Parts: sequence; structure tokens; C-alpha cells
Amino acid sequence: MLEFRTVSKSFWTGKQRKVILDRASFQVTRGNSLGILASNGTGKTTLINMMAGLEKPDEGEIERNCKVSFPLGFMGGVVTRHSGTENARFIARLYQLDPDYVEAFCRWMCDIKEYFDMPVGTYSQGMKSRFSFALMCALEFDLYLIDEGMPQTTDVAFNRRAGQVLRERLDRGTVVIVSHQPETLERYCHSAAVLRDGHLYMFDSLEEARALYDYDTQG
Repeated sequence: MLEFRTVSKSFWTGKQRKVILDRASFQVTRGNSLGILASNGTGKTTLINMMAGLEKPDEGEIERNCKVSFPLGFMGGVVTRHSGTENARFIARLYQLDPDYVEAFCRWMCDIKEYFDMPVGTYSQGMKSRFSFALMCALEFDLYLIDEGMPQTTDVAFNRRAGQVLRERLDRGTVVIVSHQPETLERYCHSAAVLRDGHLYMFDSLEEARALYDYDTQG
């Protein structure tokens, strides 16, 4: 469904070259949701952006044989001077979906009352995260990309809705979650990997991946 073939990616920091991936090859198959453990600064966001096609590798190939979502939290398609209503309807048209449905779904999912009709640029970070999550779930992809877990909120009702909707989407799709917190992966991922020093170490279980990750972070 998604395959990396000998993919390399690095950045020049001004003092040294930071290697994100060094000739990495792996697959994400349908129905086998993957959790990737990575410490802060190792390139989590870059990796998930490459999966989405937002960043290109320096070398190698990335093949997508499915509909891949934008990363949760990505607001690149949202016009901040427009309201949640206007953005939801515009993005629905881009994906050739019913604007009435996408607007109604996002309005229900976000539950931010009158703010939904206000410019997205006036939203708090939490409201923007809710809106991004709502858009991602409204569009129904084959592969969902989540960077650092679900939106952070103290609203119990929203957390319940978000968890229920994501579980429903995963009945028909697959998720890749990249996080520095193993607990974030436990509910949704079947297999796991650890991103370390430009290498992606794949494991059959989260427990195995966590053993390596904990050894690295505690060492």
C-alpha cells in the first residue's frame, strides 16, 4: 500500500548534516497499522511528510498505491482568513465530496460552537487541531497519517468522539502514528518500528520496539 525503497533524506543544520533516513526500505500494508517510536529531533515530522508526499526524498523511491491522508495537524490546505465553514466546503469540493456533508461532519466533530463560523486564524491551537482532525476523518482515506497522536484536549466528549470515529475509519483503513510516547501507539497499532540515527528498525510488536526505544532513551 505504501512502500519506501532505499530512501535517504538529510538536512544541513549549519554545523553538520542531520540524517533522517539512510537507505531505508519498508512497507505499510493494508490493515496493518504501524506505530513508529522516535525521540524528538530525530525527524518524525519529516518522515511522515514524506509519506504524505509533502517532502521529497534525496534518494530512493516512495510508492503509494492508496489514498494517503495529509498528516494530522497539517493546515497547508486551510486558508486562515476564511472560516471553518468556508474551509470545510472548499476542501470538500477539492476532493469532489458533498460540501454539506463535510461541513456538517466537521461542525459536529469540532463542537467549537460559533467559532466554526469565524476565521481559522482566530482559533486556538487546540481548536486548529480539532479542525484538522475533523477534516482528515471527513475525507475518508485508505491510510491515515498521525504525527504525535490525537489532538490534545481536556474535553472528554470530544476525546470520546475522536476515538470512536478513528476506530470506525480503521475498520476500513490503516494508520501510521509517529510519536515519542509509546502510550500513544498502544490503542491503534499492530506492528511498530524505532527511528534511530537514520535507520528504521521494524518489529512485529510494540513491546519489542519499546524495549529498544526505552534502552536508547534511558541510556
